[in-house]
Amino acid sequence: MSTSRSPGRISRRRFLEATAGTAAWVAVGGVAGLAATTLAGKPVASKRNPLFVPSTATPENFSLRAAPGQIDLGGGRTTRAWVYNGLMPGPTLIASTGDSASITLYNGLSQPTITHWHGMLVNHENDGHPMKAVDPGGTYVYEFPIMNRAALNWYHPHPHMLTGEQVAMGLAGAFIIRDDEETALGLPSGTHEVPLVLRDTDLDRTGNIVYKPRSGGWLGTYPLVNGTRDPYLAVDQGIYRFRVLGGANARIFGLALDNGLPFKLIGNDGGLLAEASDISQVDIAPGERLDLLVDFGPQSAGTRIMLRDVRSGWNLLEFQVGSKSATGTMPVGTLSTIVPLAGPSTVTRFFSFDGMTKINGREYDMHRIDFTVPFDVTERWRFTTNGNAPHPVHVHGASFQVVSRTGGRGRIFPWEGGWKDTVLLEDRETVDVMVRFDAYRGLYLMHCHKLEHEDMGMMANFEVI
Repeated sequence: MSTSRSPGRISRRRFLEATAGTAAWVAVGGVAGLAATTLAGKPVASKRNPLFVPSTATPENFSLRAAPGQIDLGGGRTTRAWVYNGLMPGPTLIASTGDSASITLYNGLSQPTITHWHGMLVNHENDGHPMKAVDPGGTYVYEFPIMNRAALNWYHPHPHMLTGEQVAMGLAGAFIIRDDEETALGLPSGTHEVPLVLRDTDLDRTGNIVYKPRSGGWLGTYPLVNGTRDPYLAVDQGIYRFRVLGGANARIFGLALDNGLPFKLIGNDGGLLAEASDISQVDIAPGERLDLLVDFGPQSAGTRIMLRDVRSGWNLLEFQVGSKSATGTMPVGTLSTIVPLAGPSTVTRFFSFDGMTKINGREYDMHRIDFTVPFDVTERWRFTTNGNAPHPVHVHGASFQVVSRTGGRGRIFPWEGGWKDTVLLEDRETVDVMVRFDAYRGLYLMHCHKLEHEDMGMMANFEVI
């Protein structure tokens, strides 16, 4: 329940003026020296910093404050940012299926905000719809049951025309759900289960984060993993579970280990896949998640392995193998039962992502319902692009199953199996998904998760009835 009024529609001119002013707002304070120089536009680390791992909390009676703050990017070099509870990323929320969440959002920013629980099955009042945004100084109370299966979800701002800026300035956090099916697998836990929030950023001359919006999507100059520049993680000789979030505004990361060691892919947006698979490279777009196992057991003490982004050539995270052994085995056989969405699919809906601002030729209007969807009925949704891709398509209110991709890359990738809530649509591609809204009726959103496209109008309201 909001205790502050919702803002009216913001004009595009105001959006551009507001985001252009961010650099001036944060250009206060300084930082002594940076950890890296650049070579051909790519960071080259002069030293590496310990990976920051956010603290954890339960979502019951939890207070979440979005406000300006100061964080350490590594090595004591501080930067001004916008943070949840003083952290970037914010605290990792952990709950189990069947628990309840009661969260109060406090807006300590100088502009309206609201928090969306990306991937969570919640009703309209708890979804973080832009019409629920609260003004500076306001609060919003969320109360909802945890209905999701085990998965890595996340939370981030969702005010209209301000989402890109607020995420770029630092507002995001992980939300992990557990259940009995996952627990029975005995997957790595504790210090051997590590969240990795991947994003990029820009810094001004004094070392503070700046946001420079571009209509085609904001691409930063430096990579960050969990808000850390040039990070390393000391690992034991054993199996690790990495819960990976594509937390960038627009950048797609192509992940690979520089020594050719494979990832064991076990899950994605909606949780466990039916079976594990070995992959040497995996792509992750904004809004997507990955559940990856890496076995450092065969590696000698002192070995250093780099997690790289093969698309940009960036070094993201260095694993430094120690001498301590860790027990654990890779899962084999069936991980989870994924029942295909089936039934009399009498409706195929067509959605064209046009340019950088429209879906089916229409720019977003917060107060317009673009289409209605029947409750508990399976439908086929077909996404196509009319240029200016990539478009990571995100649907609120339900998970879906990717069933085909034609044109472009022309295939479904291993990390697109099971349940998804975000799927990457490249130029010349058509992607079909099967979806059924069987959790709640009410108003939801579909949009491009390239946040600059979303802010400029590539978003649609729909109502489940």
